[in-house]
Order: sequence, then C-alpha cells, then structure tokens
Amino acid sequence: MRARGAAIILAAAALASGLASAEEPWTAAAGDLASLRGEGRSLLARAPGDGRGGVKLHRVGRFRVPVYLTGAPGFPRLLFVVEQPGRVRIVKRGRKLGRPFLDIRGLVRSTYEEGLFSIAFHPGYRRNRLFYVFYVDNRGDIRIDEFKRRSWLRAARGSRRAVMRIRHRPYSTHMGGQLEFLGRLLYVSVGDGGGVGDPGDDAKSKRSLLGKILRIDPRNPAGRARYRVPRSNPFVGRRGRNTIFSYGLRNPWRFSFDRSTAGRPRIVIADVGQDRFEEVDYETLAGARGAHFGWDEWEAFAPYECDRRCTRGTSKPIFAYGRDRGCTVIGGYVVRDRRLRSLHGRYLFADLCDGRIRSFVPRLRRVRGARSSGLRVGSPVSFGEDRRRRVYVLSLSGSVYRLDPRRR
Repeated sequence: MRARGAAIILAAAALASGLASAEEPWTAAAGDLASLRGEGRSLLARAPGDGRGGVKLHRVGRFRVPVYLTGAPGFPRLLFVVEQPGRVRIVKRGRKLGRPFLDIRGLVRSTYEEGLFSIAFHPGYRRNRLFYVFYVDNRGDIRIDEFKRRSWLRAARGSRRAVMRIRHRPYSTHMGGQLEFLGRLLYVSVGDGGGVGDPGDDAKSKRSLLGKILRIDPRNPAGRARYRVPRSNPFVGRRGRNTIFSYGLRNPWRFSFDRSTAGRPRIVIADVGQDRFEEVDYETLAGARGAHFGWDEWEAFAPYECDRRCTRGTSKPIFAYGRDRGCTVIGGYVVRDRRLRSLHGRYLFADLCDGRIRSFVPRLRRVRGARSSGLRVGSPVSFGEDRRRRVYVLSLSGSVYRLDPRRR
C-alpha cells in the first residue's frame, strides 16, 4: 500500500478497532506436480466468464482490521483470518470462534502499513503441523516465523522459530506482505523499503532483499540454516542475493498463482504505484525467474526515474490504471470457483479507494480494460481463497465477505 493510502488505512483501522527454468520450480513431489497438472487441465476445459454480474456478497463475519484470509491443507471447512494487530482467527462452519488460533500481538508493531499481514500453511500441514507468518516486528523490520499447531484450533505459541528477518528502516511503509506456497517452496513479497521514489534504489539492486519476490524452502531439515535456497533460484552462483526470485517491484502487497494453466502455474502480482499508475504483472514462472519488473525506472508503462536512460525492465505489466480510477491496487485471484460462472477464469482485483471489484482475463500480453462485477466494498484491503476455491474480499471496516452466485 502507498504512503498516501496510509492515512486511509489508519482511519479505517481506528474505526474497526472502536500484502535455469521453471522445470524444477517447486522441488515438489511427483504427486504435487500431477495434482497441479490435473487441476490445470480440468480448469482449462471451461471458457472464462464474461465478468458481467451474477455474483453477490455474503458477509462471513466482522473482525478487527482483517487483512488476509486463507485455508489450510487437510481442513477444508476452516477459514483462517489474519487481523493486522497480530491475531489469526478461525471461522468454522460460518461461525467465528472465540479463541484466536494464534496471538502474537506482543511481537507485532501495528501502525499505518505495519502489522501481521499474512499466513501460509505448509503443503504437508496436516501431518507436520507447520505454518508461517509475515509480520513487522517492534523494531520495524520484516519477520517470517514458523509455528506449529498444537491442535486443529490452536497454535503452539512456544513453537516459534525465526526463519527470516529483513531489515526495513527508516521508513514504515512499503512492506509487501504476502506469503504463498507453490509446491514445497515459499514465495515472499517484500516492498522497496518506503520513501518516495525508492531513495535507496533497493528495488532494482540485486544486493538488497527489498522490492522483491523471494523464494525459499523454509524447512531445510538437513542443515543448521534457517531455510534452504533452491538451486534453481536465478542468482545462485551469480552476482545477487541467492533468495531473490524477481526484482524491480515497489510494493507487491498481494500476489497469487494462476494454477489454471495446464500444470504450469503463472504468477500474478499487483504492484502498488507511486504517483500516477497502479499495475498488475502476469508471468510464467520461467519468465518471472530473474525478471526485473521495472521499478523505479518505470511506473507501469511510463518512465519514472531514469538515472541515465530508460531501459525497459525484462517484464512489462499486462494491466495498469491511473489515479483517476483509484489510489492503491488490491490484488486478488484468478477465480476457480465454478459456482461463479461470470468470473470463472478471470483475475479479480479492487482498489482501496475506489472499492469496485473488477476483473479481466489474464494473458501474457497487455490487457486494455477491466470489467466491473457490479459489486463494491468500502476500503477493500485484500482478497482470500479457501481450500474449496471460494473467493473472499476483506474490508478495513472489519467485514469479511464471500462471493456467492446470485440466483436469478
């Protein structure tokens, strides 16, 4: 989220309280790959929807500054809702449980664009009980920690293990905030460090972890290191930080994977802009591996800050919109819920200031326009997806909604 959006976030939060090739890509087991390929083929069998209505919002519940929602492998009936101040709540069969699944408020700094931002469950969670959280600590740095669940309703707070710490000072904006597994590898989005125009030029620097998508294996059971670096990461053995997967991003608050591409998932990144544009990037994993997405030389399709001459990054956005349409892009998902006929196969997104939920069919070339779903939410801050592929939208006002088909 942009610094300009911080005032909006703070106000809403105050009301509520009263982000080589792809062949190795995931070091996934054969079963993981077969499942993804089978899922992709079945999803491709259906043409994308036209994006014209046919959906409604069903409120799931109210929370204290909800910023993320997901499901856990092996527990399809549970929803996990992340609250920015530092708690993760469970919704079971439509009812919010009284006791939080995880409460780390004492570890989290929650102001403006800081807080607990996402949770990701290991693909083997049902057996190994492991999950990971992304938060900003009390010194203003980014933390990725591992925890274990004690029971299916409670995490073991004492199981905390530090996986990664990323220094993020002196600014308290542009944190990024997304964790996402693909196979057994964990992808992490990190903002450029804050400030106007990336004053440290961190996003395009391969020596910095800011302004990046990172990729790690967080378990690393064979060594003493906190995580393992996949050998297929683009800068292993080359100049650059080994954990970097992609770079040149300003504030990739939310990203997701499009798994509806015949077993070849693609990454979709909603990157928050600076002055003029918001952008969405869409790449194959091979294309995103080592890709420079342009910031801070480019803001969407327009030159921003060229030290000598504007050289185009290796990956251009596929979609962008101007300040007249909003202020902060909120990335979502390529919809795979078959109940939502009009949205199936379309990338769903919104804007923090505008509130309209819009969509387009993603492709590897520029998309010229997006279609309104007819739905609007005040201060949408994130989308979520459960284990049954149902899609949710979260509002900083405290409400969490599920997108359901509208019966005619």
